[in-house]
Amino acid sequence: MEFHLPYHSYRTRYASKYAALYHALHDEILANRLKLHTKLLSSRELAALFGLSRGTVNQVYEMLIAEGYLQADIGRGTFVVYASGQEKKEHVSRKEIRLSAWGMRVRDGDWVGQGQLQGQGQVQVQGQVQRQGQGRKISFAVGRPQMNEFPRELWNRGMYEQVRRMTESPEEEAYIAEGHYALREAIAQHLRRMRGIDAPPERIVIVNGSMQAIALLTQVLVNEGDPVILERPGYQGVSRAVLAAGGVPVHAAVDGQGLVPQPWNARLLFVTPSRQFPTGAVLGLERRQQLLRWAAEQGAVIVEDDYDSEFRHRGRPIEPLKVLDQDEGRVVYIGTFSKTMLQELRIGYVVLPEALQGAFVAAKRLYEPHPSGLLEQRSLAAFMVSGGYERHLRRMRRVYASKFLLLQELLQEELSTLFEWVESDSGLHLFGWWRGDPRSYASYAAACREAGVSWSDAATYGLPPERAGAIFGFAHLTEEEIRCGVALLRHVNDCRTR
Repeated sequence: MEFHLPYHSYRTRYASKYAALYHALHDEILANRLKLHTKLLSSRELAALFGLSRGTVNQVYEMLIAEGYLQADIGRGTFVVYASGQEKKEHVSRKEIRLSAWGMRVRDGDWVGQGQLQGQGQVQVQGQVQRQGQGRKISFAVGRPQMNEFPRELWNRGMYEQVRRMTESPEEEAYIAEGHYALREAIAQHLRRMRGIDAPPERIVIVNGSMQAIALLTQVLVNEGDPVILERPGYQGVSRAVLAAGGVPVHAAVDGQGLVPQPWNARLLFVTPSRQFPTGAVLGLERRQQLLRWAAEQGAVIVEDDYDSEFRHRGRPIEPLKVLDQDEGRVVYIGTFSKTMLQELRIGYVVLPEALQGAFVAAKRLYEPHPSGLLEQRSLAAFMVSGGYERHLRRMRRVYASKFLLLQELLQEELSTLFEWVESDSGLHLFGWWRGDPRSYASYAAACREAGVSWSDAATYGLPPERAGAIFGFAHLTEEEIRCGVALLRHVNDCRTR
């Protein structure tokens, strides 16, 4: 069978053979060059064609099957089941993205400086339930990365070098609201290699953590009384930003496959498709296409918060929703370095569609006529360009994967009678629905705190009142602490059931 695949050109862009083959097949399918019902070569044939191992080919096929692009029929072969463009409706015309009144004023420079604008600095980032009690020994709180593996000496040397360079040209970037260009270039390259997002540096804006991006986007897009779709449960910082802008939060249900699409009458949606926060559910391809169709029909914007996709412990990270947004320009992609670097660094970034570029940059410039954190931005850019960031990521992936698999195994073995665990392959926490009623959950949590072990209560993230859930973070704990903590959780339960 004649088979054309631009594998070798992709091999020059991606470090691994796996990534090159995956993106070559994926892009050929999206571009409709591998059409619906096309039968692919067997793993043996494709491996021989490009000098690959059958294991690599099978792994790529399995990922594309999991994402809904391919289907394997026993005895028949592997076929393309995704038709590029099949989700489009011919009668739907492309609708213009409408800004809020505030967004139009700031874009056009027509605002009155009377201190009436909502400042993003007042929005506190929602992290974890603290409530530190006396005698607490082990806390499975979320939002605490491991710091003892961070390459401090290398980072400090880079900071000193950037201090020297900045003193030589202090005014070079004093008014560039988008952020240090070399960092935007490095992020663009990283996204292209690791997440499949092909965005030029000019579409990337550096922000002071993802919450600043959320607050600015809300102000730019939301008018008084506008409905905004939010996941429930979900990150509560989004809800506070919507309320501060005068919007009306509309809570959308989440199940084992992530956000449940509905025909909402709204123009803005916040979603965590790669790993729903806090449950960890992954949004499937069909639902992603439904969301894109909805956005096109409504003239809406989808804000994709990809908060911890860097740490996937089995297989390859699921591609972002932004990758599927080829034609409409409806998806805003938010990423952060808070989980991978020093938590105090507070550097995030946003990938913007062309229609939002001007208004968002103008809004950021309003709050920061002189962009903050340029020293840290320059240091991070140099760290990424040198290869230090990817080496650090590889090291932390190994460390976190070991902890993740250990905690997952222990929780399944010891506490599955108490919690229904949400299946997960990535991230820095595990989520479980309490099998009993909220009152029994509160009783058990109090007994565990008394015994010296705690976790992050999912009620903090807007659970339905009839349900209770727990979030177990593990990044900051040693493997011995994880074992000890789960043993305490089991011991408390045994004592209560005697």
